[in-house]
Amino acid sequence: MPTVRPRLKAVEVSKSPPPARAVGATERIVESITSAIVERRLMPGTKLAEQKIAEIFKVSRTIVRQALNQLSRDRLVTLEPARGAFVAMPSIEEARQVFELRNMIEAVMVRQLCARITDGQVALLRAHLREERQAVARSDVAGRTRLLAEFHVVLAQLLGNEVLAEMLGDLLSRSQLISLMYQSAHSAEASQREHELVVDAIERRDSRAAVRLMEDHIESVERNLRTNPASTELEAVLRPR
Repeated sequence: MPTVRPRLKAVEVSKSPPPARAVGATERIVESITSAIVERRLMPGTKLAEQKIAEIFKVSRTIVRQALNQLSRDRLVTLEPARGAFVAMPSIEEARQVFELRNMIEAVMVRQLCARITDGQVALLRAHLREERQAVARSDVAGRTRLLAEFHVVLAQLLGNEVLAEMLGDLLSRSQLISLMYQSAHSAEASQREHELVVDAIERRDSRAAVRLMEDHIESVERNLRTNPASTELEAVLRPR
């Protein structure tokens, strides 16, 4: 199944591009921190100490700084003068705006899917839902969080619109910081059931019901926000496996 991955960003052209090895190390750090955020292993407000990350990945602090700068441009990390880097803590107003935008985009998305989805694509969605159910049942927090977010990107990809899928991936990464990282087992189960209902409506090609169910689902996720972030040890979540 497709996965939620860090988005493509414009890269400034310099006269002396960094060595390929440095670029690879930077991307490895970016991917590791992004995955840790998406999978609920790094909480908002966690300090990202440059020296500790450099030791974990066996790279220079310059490379770590490049990775943190990229994450800052992605709005996943906040850089504070004289204090360092922290996993971002979106405000309630930003949270409201993110979910409002998701509601607009995903309502149109499911309406279009109802008009053009094939039986084979419905089967792919059903397979994804089975993975979700299994992850929720075994209390796999990282797995269920990734799969529940991935569901929305899969819908966009079934439309054949990779730009939409990337845009939604970006919004979902920010949504993780806002809500999915704080999902209880109960709210994860509720989200999974709501995904089942959305797919049922899409399979019936009932666009009105699919749009309503998707809007209700996103609003339900937003209502379940908890804003009491915890801190996590960097070495435990970023150490390459």
